Amino acid sequence: MSTPTVEVGTELPAYDVPSVSAEKMKTMAALLSDPTPIHWDVETLRALGMGDRPVNQGPLNMGYVMNAVTAWAGGPQSLRRLRVRFLGTVLAGQHLRVRGTVSGLREEDGARLADCDVVLEVVDGDAVVSGSATVVLS
Repeated sequence: MSTPTVEVGTELPAYDVPSVSAEKMKTMAALLSDPTPIHWDVETLRALGMGDRPVNQGPLNMGYVMNAVTAWAGGPQSLRRLRVRFLGTVLAGQHLRVRGTVSGLREEDGARLADCDVVLEVVDGDAVVSGSATVVLS
């Protein structure tokens, strides 16, 4: 798949996660051997005064950003680099959106690369992940 004309300032298509799944958090906790109950145990959350919605794992939040960038660039093979900073928490049921903008274009080893600024935000809320990505354009 080839990307349409790309220039500095091109916006990546918005990538929505309509509702963060508590069940997927529980599965991810098992896969990561993450014993932290705030990712899957509502009773623990209540006892800690943290409400009743599990907190999403950082790797899942980073994965949403990765999916958005690679969907735009033509697939996972196009991703060269991803750096993110976690700014806040994501709770079960929240609606998320990834946005991105091309911040630079360059050639490296015969490949045309796009550097992108990326952000994951809670819809009608705050940014929870920000960072940058580099992809190979086809």
